[in-house]
Amino acid sequence: MEVLGDRLKVMVKTFRRESHRVLQSKRTTIHGADGMMMVLQLAMAEVNKRHGTEFKVALSDVLMVWKHLLLDKLHLPPPSFARLENYDLILEAYESFLKRSNTVDLVDIFSMYKQLRVMASDPEEPFSPIQLFEFLSGNMEVSELPDPSVPSTPSSKDRSCSSQVKMAVRRVFCSYLSLLVNSKNDMAMALTLDVPSRSLGRQAFTDIKHAAHNNNTSLFLAVTSFVRAIQLGGKGYAPAESDPLRKHVKGLSDFVQFLDNLEEILGEIPDPSVCGARLVTAIRAALVKGRSSGDAVYAAADETAMELKEKICQLHQIQKQSVNGSRMGISPARPKAYAVNHATAYGGWDSVKVLMAMLDEEALSPPCQNKADLLSEDQPVLSGAEGTCVLTLFRSPEVPTGCSPEPLRNRVQSRLDLLKPKARDRAIRSQFACTYKDEELPLNRLLEFPSTSQIPTCMHPAPKLKTTTAAAKECCFDVEETASAKPTSEGPNMEPRGVQQGAALGPRSGNVQNTGAGLSNKKRSRTQMQGKDPNKRKQADCDKHGGSENEPPEKKRPSGVAVKMPSKSVGKASSKKKLIAGQGKLTSFFRV
Repeated sequence: MEVLGDRLKVMVKTFRRESHRVLQSKRTTIHGADGMMMVLQLAMAEVNKRHGTEFKVALSDVLMVWKHLLLDKLHLPPPSFARLENYDLILEAYESFLKRSNTVDLVDIFSMYKQLRVMASDPEEPFSPIQLFEFLSGNMEVSELPDPSVPSTPSSKDRSCSSQVKMAVRRVFCSYLSLLVNSKNDMAMALTLDVPSRSLGRQAFTDIKHAAHNNNTSLFLAVTSFVRAIQLGGKGYAPAESDPLRKHVKGLSDFVQFLDNLEEILGEIPDPSVCGARLVTAIRAALVKGRSSGDAVYAAADETAMELKEKICQLHQIQKQSVNGSRMGISPARPKAYAVNHATAYGGWDSVKVLMAMLDEEALSPPCQNKADLLSEDQPVLSGAEGTCVLTLFRSPEVPTGCSPEPLRNRVQSRLDLLKPKARDRAIRSQFACTYKDEELPLNRLLEFPSTSQIPTCMHPAPKLKTTTAAAKECCFDVEETASAKPTSEGPNMEPRGVQQGAALGPRSGNVQNTGAGLSNKKRSRTQMQGKDPNKRKQADCDKHGGSENEPPEKKRPSGVAVKMPSKSVGKASSKKKLIAGQGKLTSFFRV
């Protein structure tokens, strides 16, 4: 009687031979018992999150649903205890994950076996559903299949390598090789992204997961498309600066570069045995980099690499013998039409078939007896930063909920402060601020000029100053001395030299105008300067206008005509209309 291990191998070989009849991809990978339970844990956590709870699930619930899942898919009677109310949603999420990652489980292969059996040598039913249930549940020991948690060589027993670390290291090796065969395997992507450490923790994995969900692609394709756009894309095609993956460019580039190196080995070396050995060596070198020889991970990596090399060589020899036996006495098949001139698409295909056969045997390994070590978050650390638990990676980091812990009174007050209008900063205003019609005057200017309804040449005439500054007095004294240069030719109405007549010129400001004393002195100066020397008259005119050229020009009068002196009231009116320095040009410019 054949043992169960050999029957499982026959079932898987039949599936590989006839998989093109039921599957669209030849690179579909198989989940064993451990992989099925890890996918189930993720499906249950996702359903719990949909119903408002956290992305977590208890180990007891996983074991209960695991038994229901196996019995349901194998069409066996359900257990005596009741199943969870969300079981249908969990089963849907489980099947969706398998389809999205281009994978199948052992129960699916068993269900498709009757349809795929076409050769006479294939047994009608290799084993019963109950036997498969016992095997997947871990209740049946299969001695013929290698147990990755048990050392195979006597020399490895002396090494400080626990079964838990060895199981995690072997899973990483197989995950890297699985990505070469099936790049859509999200489970393999999660186990290899940050092993060895590339500074890609939970936040980086969450950003990749969101990018893959938004683009409806796998995790690996989301990473590679982003890195290719960074490396090859120009300004118009490069990802935006706000892309969350921009924060992890270095780590993602290192990961893609390492996978590119493995792909290069796979495509350039035609011999599957040599190619597989080179691939395993490259993965082992990445895992042990920076570790001492006495480290547990170092010892587990050495032992696993040696075992995988031997297995790849054995599988290659078996495939060579089967191909040579099938071709004996038969002419080689003609190449298919779609395969002509597409040699690059089949580069390394022989090596891929050997890797697929090795991964199939790994899927047929007995399940892990310690379910807590398989699903717990306290697994051994391989990357040096975080645990290798898949549930921890797929769970998004904690984000703020938006609820403020402050009391209601403080929140209301902060809202009122935001709605309260802010006072405008006082800008530095020049003496020409009266011409800025689009701005409101500050409060102090409004108080100083209450009569804003009257708009003369200047928008807001400045009030008169009662006192005269020292600079203004000095300027007036100079003007009086100039006006009384020749005492012998002065008229009888002139006052003696040296007597101060008051401020002849006021300060040049839009806020200050000349006083009454200054106006009377101007009248005397104008009367005295008539009929004098032209040079002195020109100088007096300059003094009269305060040395400014911005005064409105007076009409020319014929010589010999007496100038009518304005009265006191007229002088006040003219003083109001007097423009400040530079005001004439600005006013005429804005009026136009």
